[in-house]
Amino acid sequence: MNIKGKKVLVTGAGGFIGSHLVDALLKKGAEVNCFIKYNSRNDWGLLEELPEENKKIINVTSGDIRDSEIVRHAAKEMDIIFHLAALTGIPYSYTNPKENVMTNVMGTYNVMQAALDNGVKKIMHTSTSEVYGTPDSIPITEEHKLKGQSPYSASKIGADKVAESFHCAFGLPVAIARPFNTYGPRQSARAIIPSSFSQALQNRIIKHGSGEPTRDLNFVTDTVGGMIKIAECDKSAGEVINLGTGKEISMTELMQKIAAIVGKDVKLVYDPSRIRPANSEVMKLCADNTKAKALLDWEPKVSLDKGLGLTFEWISNNNAFYYLLIRKVF
Repeated sequence: MNIKGKKVLVTGAGGFIGSHLVDALLKKGAEVNCFIKYNSRNDWGLLEELPEENKKIINVTSGDIRDSEIVRHAAKEMDIIFHLAALTGIPYSYTNPKENVMTNVMGTYNVMQAALDNGVKKIMHTSTSEVYGTPDSIPITEEHKLKGQSPYSASKIGADKVAESFHCAFGLPVAIARPFNTYGPRQSARAIIPSSFSQALQNRIIKHGSGEPTRDLNFVTDTVGGMIKIAECDKSAGEVINLGTGKEISMTELMQKIAAIVGKDVKLVYDPSRIRPANSEVMKLCADNTKAKALLDWEPKVSLDKGLGLTFEWISNNNAFYYLLIRKVF
C-alpha cells in the first residue's frame, strides 16, 4: 500500500516519536490526522515544533485515548492508523501502575475496536523492546518470550496481545512495530540522552544510576521510517517486527560519548536515587533486525555518533525547550 494520498491517523501525535512521524508522513504526501491528549492549555504538544506550513494542513483531534467514543470518531474514514499513544515512563509506572494499564491496554482496545468498526485498511501498533525484559539471549528475536519486569512493560505486553487478538479473531490487518530505544531531537529529559546532554551543558556533570545496562539506540528518523514501511507492507499484517540497530552500548560508554561531545571536562557522578528496583532493571537490549531487513528492506541509516551529534545540536539551539529539560532533570 502506497501511503501517498491516504488518510492516516496518528495517535500520540504530540509526542516525541509521533511528531517526527507526522513530519515524515507529510513529506510522503499523506493526509495526516492527529490524535493528541487534551490539556487545559489546548496546545498540540511537540506538534507545535512543526513548521507553520505543516501545522496548517494537519487535522487535530484533542481527547483521551481511554475515551472510546472520541477514538471511534477520530478513526472515521481513515485508511491507516499509526497507534503510538501510550504512557511511556518506566519510573512513573512504579507509582501509577493502574494508569499505565488503563491508558496502554484499554487505549489500545479502543483503537482496535474503532479500526474494526470503521473498516480501516491497516493498523500499525507500537510496542517496545521493554516487553522482552532482560533477555535469555542476544540479539533478541521477535520469538523471544515476553517478561513484565515493570508495570510499564506489563501494560505494553497487554496492549500487544490486544492488538494480536483483533488480528487473529477478527482478521483486522494489524502489524506490531517493536522499536528499541529511540532517541533524537525533541525527546524529553525523561530519557537518558537528553538528560545527560542537559546536565552536561548546565553544570558539567552527568548524574547517573547504573552504568552496566546496555541498550540498542535507534535514531528517531530510522524508527519512523521503519514504522511507515510496516504500514505500507502488505505482508506485515499479523507480524511483530523489531526496529533496532543490532548493536548495543553500555550506559557508561554512552555517557562518556556524550561528555566528549559537550567537551567541557564533564564528570560522571553516581546517584543511587536513580537506580531502579533490582528485579525491574532490564540489563541488556539488542535487536535482531533480520525480519525487518528481509520483510521491509529496512535498516538504520543514522550512526550513533551522527545521531548524538544531531541531538546535541538540537538541544543547544532550543533554549526555551532546553530550560524545561533542565527543570525536570534536577
